[in-house]
Amino acid sequence: MKLQSFIEHPLFSRFILAIILINAVLIGLGTNLSLYENYETIFLGLDVFILAIFTIEIVLKLYVYRQHFFKDGWNIFDFVIVAGSLVLYNTHLVSVLRILRVLRVLRTISIVPSLRRLTAALFLAVPAIGSVTILMGIIFYVYAIIGTNFFRELAPEYFGSVGLSTLTLFQVFTLESWASGIFRPVFAEVAWSWLYFVSFIIISTFIILNLIVGEIVNNAQKLSEHSEQESEDTRKIMKELNELKQMINDKEHK
Repeated sequence: MKLQSFIEHPLFSRFILAIILINAVLIGLGTNLSLYENYETIFLGLDVFILAIFTIEIVLKLYVYRQHFFKDGWNIFDFVIVAGSLVLYNTHLVSVLRILRVLRVLRTISIVPSLRRLTAALFLAVPAIGSVTILMGIIFYVYAIIGTNFFRELAPEYFGSVGLSTLTLFQVFTLESWASGIFRPVFAEVAWSWLYFVSFIIISTFIILNLIVGEIVNNAQKLSEHSEQESEDTRKIMKELNELKQMINDKEHK
C-alpha cells in the first residue's frame, strides 16, 4: 500500500517527467556529432542511467498493479518503449534503438494529465475526422477534375492530370505559396479563375478544417468536464470518509 502511494504521488510523477525532459535534451544534443564524439562516455552513461530509472519505474508499477497494469493503454505504451529499449540496447539494430530513444519523449503524454486528455480527445474524434476526410476527398476530386479540364493547357505542370491537380490543390489547401506560384499565372490568363481558387480555399481550408478542429475541441471539453466531475465525486467521498472517521473517534473517546 505504501509503495502504491509512492508511485502515485505527484512528486514521483514530476520526477519521471523531469527525467523524460532531460532525456529529450540529451537526444537533441546527441544529434551534434562533434559534441557527441567529444563526450560519448558521458552521453552513454546518462543514457544507461535514464533507462535504468525508467526500468525501475515500470518494475514498481508491475509489482503494485500486477495484471491490472496492462489494462491501461498508457501503461502498455510505456512498457513497450522501455522493454524495446532494453531488448535492443546491445544489438546491431542501432537505428531502431534510436527511434525508441526518441519515442521516450512521447512518454510526456502519459505523465501529464492535460496532454492525456488532449490525446484522448484526438482519438475520440477519429471517427468524425474519418467522415470529414471522406468529404474532403470528394471535394478534392471534384475540384481536381474541374482544374484539369479548364487549366490543363494553360498550366500543365500544375493541372496536367487529375493526379497533378490533386497535388496542386493540396498545396493550395496548405496555403503554401499558392498565390504567387499557382494562382497569379493562371489568373493572368483566365480572369474567372479566382472563383475556382477562392471557393476551394473557403470550402476546404476554412470550413472543413474548422469541422475537424471543432470536433477535437468538443471532445476535449467533454473529457475535461468528466474529469472535473470525477474529481468532485472523489472530494465528496473523501469528505464523507473523514466525517465517518471523526464520528468513530468521537465514540471511542466517549
